Amino acid sequence: VQLQASGGGLVQAGGSLRLSCDASGRIIRVNVMGWYRQAPGKQRELVATITGTGRTNYADFAEGRFTISRDNAKNTMYLQMNSLKPEDTAVYYCNADITGIGYLKYDSWGQGTQVTVSS
Repeated sequence: VQLQASGGGLVQAGGSLRLSCDASGRIIRVNVMGWYRQAPGKQRELVATITGTGRTNYADFAEGRFTISRDNAKNTMYLQMNSLKPEDTAVYYCNADITGIGYLKYDSWGQGTQVTVSS
């Protein structure tokens, strides 16, 4: 079971990016998924989470600017980020609680994708 994050890049302030996170492997079900970020010299922090039924939760800084979504048929999660600010610069990680074959439980992390917002 693994997660693959993609979609990061360099964007000007006010711009947009869409991150994707693909879960693959011997999966029965992907449960809660989430995005986290870590800026240089700071601790990793929650950005947003989404349950299997689509219930979402956002950090205050993400509310109104970021939208988390998922496609359960593809085991894929997205993060649409609009009105980006320089302080959004960080490595963004995806996380998922996964039930695998044999009903094994996995707390999986993607490798991270860099988002850089220039002023």
